[in-house]
Amino acid sequence: MADRGFLSSVRYLLADFIGDDDDEPPFLPEGLPEPVMAVASEAIHLLIDYQGPSYARLYVDRLRRFIGKRGVDEAMLGEIARLMAVRMSYQDPIRIAQLKLAELHGPPGASAGSVEVKKFRLEELIGALPAAIAEYILDALDWAGWTRRMRVSIRFSTKSRFGIRRLKMEAGLRRWRLLSVRYARERVWVERWLHMIDRSLTKQPQAAPTIIQTATMIEGYGDVYRQGMADWNAIIDGLAKPTFDGVLALSDLAGAIAEARAAALPDPRQAALKRKIAEIRARVSVNV
Repeated sequence: MADRGFLSSVRYLLADFIGDDDDEPPFLPEGLPEPVMAVASEAIHLLIDYQGPSYARLYVDRLRRFIGKRGVDEAMLGEIARLMAVRMSYQDPIRIAQLKLAELHGPPGASAGSVEVKKFRLEELIGALPAAIAEYILDALDWAGWTRRMRVSIRFSTKSRFGIRRLKMEAGLRRWRLLSVRYARERVWVERWLHMIDRSLTKQPQAAPTIIQTATMIEGYGDVYRQGMADWNAIIDGLAKPTFDGVLALSDLAGAIAEARAAALPDPRQAALKRKIAEIRARVSVNV
């Protein structure tokens, strides 16, 4: 399943990059329950705006895996559809520029313009570039110890022609997004999240809704995004994966994840979260 997802990502990446996109939005997947249709339709329109029709087709392909799957009811499928769209439209400088430009098409009499200042980690800004360029820059900055320490403030302005022109240039980088370091990481994350949901449905079905909701741990950009991603990986690697692998005899995975999430604090060292995960693991047997 993961391999199919990877090949789908590559196919849609190449289609978008070389312009092999017929501009036709994808159809809703066959067999989609009626209550989920509105969620999926809204997601398709969101992702077309975000990246293009081929990217929306990737969303449809991913969603199709869970239609009619044992243990997946309408409510669960709806949450997968909703949260996957949120993660596939992750916030990066390109997206913020897109949204800022959209303000210009607001109702008559709206504000003549506004300025927002966003603070990014330096690695995020470089990560939005094509990987062939970004990886060399990131390696050099990491060697110098600057990558994780530096923060950069970026102005997104619609108050002047220069600001609008710059926004259009930044939004125009959308064409390169699927070649970026950030997209590669996001693709891996989405596929792993879907894989964990699938494993939960097989190994511990009662925990599947909780696994699905872990997507809400990751949001925004900058330090908030990085913290959420680190915490998610700690919980999945420390509790979910070993349970599915049969290494950790955790009968109530959903409760354990909720307990761990409650202990997560905005701490780059993850001290409280790591202690809680160790405490949970210590309460049950571990098969080495």
